[in-house]
Amino acid sequence: MALQEMSGWADLTADFWSSPKGVALTCFLDTRRTQGAAIYPPEPLRALQLTPADEVRVVVLGQDPYHGPGQAEGLAFSVAPGVKPPPSLRNIFQELQRDLGLPPPANGSLVRWAQQGVLLLNTCLTVEAGQPASHAQQGWESLTDRLIEYCSASGQPKVFMLWGAHAQKKATLIDAGRHLLLFANHPSPLSARRAPFPFIGCGHFGQANAWLARQGARPIDW
Repeated sequence: MALQEMSGWADLTADFWSSPKGVALTCFLDTRRTQGAAIYPPEPLRALQLTPADEVRVVVLGQDPYHGPGQAEGLAFSVAPGVKPPPSLRNIFQELQRDLGLPPPANGSLVRWAQQGVLLLNTCLTVEAGQPASHAQQGWESLTDRLIEYCSASGQPKVFMLWGAHAQKKATLIDAGRHLLLFANHPSPLSARRAPFPFIGCGHFGQANAWLARQGARPIDW
């Protein structure tokens, strides 16, 4: 997989691709493509390209990319303009409206969040068409764990939004004494309103902005 300079992330990603897990992941992806699998998104590392390492202020952590044609675009939960927002994203917009009074946006793109320092990261970065979690445990988690650890250890204090069980398992990688950790169920309709941490009603967006303000940082224009 070709590697580009990615705004401060390049050394970390280069180390991963040269590691045994990175080599094995590359082999797996190449094999599945040769076998005719449709793999999404076309740019798995786009979040790193849009959000420089030294500008991360919020980390939104999901599970794996959307598995429908044309949906995943390399940013957790985001879809390109013109693509109908999937149910999870519609629930995110519903919570934004409930929490901050924001009307639903014109499209489902979260690029503007990424450009403000919101790292939109999944724990696994590729998936096959129609098969959720099909690339889990193939090596991506080793890279995303490193990214989470890096965000915890370097730069300014941050907000980590851990949505769903896969994301919440990563809490042990984060310095809770330095950063704000927010927990909620995944915004999927299957879990968004369930105990123990309903996503609808979580108030994460308002909490994040209030916490950033206390750090002397500008709020996110959600």
